[in-house]
Amino acid sequence: MAEKTNKVSLSEVAGAAGVSKMTVSRVLRGGGGYSEQTRARVMEKVDELGYLPNRLATVFAGDTQSTFIGVSIPDLGNEVFTQVLEGIDDKLGTFGYQTVLGLTQHTQKAEEDWIRTVLSWQPAGLILTGRYRSARATEMLKNAGIPVVEIWDLNSSPLDMSVGINHFDSGFDMGRYLVGCGYEKIGYVGTSHNTANAASTRLDGFCRAVEGGGSRVAKQLCLHDAATYYTGFYGTEQLLAANADITCIHYQNDAMAFGGMQYVTSLGMSVPDDIGIAGWGDLPIASVLPKRLTSCHVPHLRLGQSAAEMMLARLSDEPVQSCVDIGFRLIPGSTVRRLKNR
Repeated sequence: MAEKTNKVSLSEVAGAAGVSKMTVSRVLRGGGGYSEQTRARVMEKVDELGYLPNRLATVFAGDTQSTFIGVSIPDLGNEVFTQVLEGIDDKLGTFGYQTVLGLTQHTQKAEEDWIRTVLSWQPAGLILTGRYRSARATEMLKNAGIPVVEIWDLNSSPLDMSVGINHFDSGFDMGRYLVGCGYEKIGYVGTSHNTANAASTRLDGFCRAVEGGGSRVAKQLCLHDAATYYTGFYGTEQLLAANADITCIHYQNDAMAFGGMQYVTSLGMSVPDDIGIAGWGDLPIASVLPKRLTSCHVPHLRLGQSAAEMMLARLSDEPVQSCVDIGFRLIPGSTVRRLKNR
């Protein structure tokens, strides 16, 4: 058997099968005009030679409907988005669609460039993370004439469809809970980006609840770095070095909270007796901690599945809601305690 390679041409398959290139093309497209014996012979040679049809070329030629769905996420380093992507890819794959992934690195320019490129491939639809994008990107999407699902940060007035959670409310609920536990001087450790994003929206809601409840966010530390375990570790070091009287720290996500817990533990501090720790996202990392992390649960996998279901419904001309709130749930955990003075 010949070594399989994607460099095998349509002409080689036709010659090996003893038919014309047109017949091979019709067989691969699932068209008609040939016998079952011819189809079997062509497919045998396709498998034997390792021929890989150029699906993009087929779409550009107008021979079939595109099976590509463009999906943009900020980065692969954040476990939240890998779970969302898994939900999207599994659901779309079940119905014969393939995802074309784009990483925007939290910048509108990178997203705009990716949208321009992926639209040139004539995708069946696009699934985009976030609700804020450049005016040029928005214009391209409106003119594309394809289904668009905005995910993660719920948009009540989407370009087309939206599925996600209200991040402001999520942050507000966490702030209200910590104030209700009696914490008065609270710190925050997160990351900053060039554009508005869900994390900054959550922080807005968190600060509104804390200040409205009579407490205060003593320090907001937003680092120019990835939201990882190590960032949480050294961010906590910086925060406490300048604000030693902080009694509770809220983190952008659970990974950062885990890093923060490791740092305060290295100082000999006890969680939650000496300091409260609260994360966000209810990531799998929380399951390996000795104490249940105070966090906020978001059904990330289900969010991705819902986005794919909305896309599939629109592609099938079925009725679909334009806006779906996937919901969240605050997890009290055991890394925050109720202070005696409340």
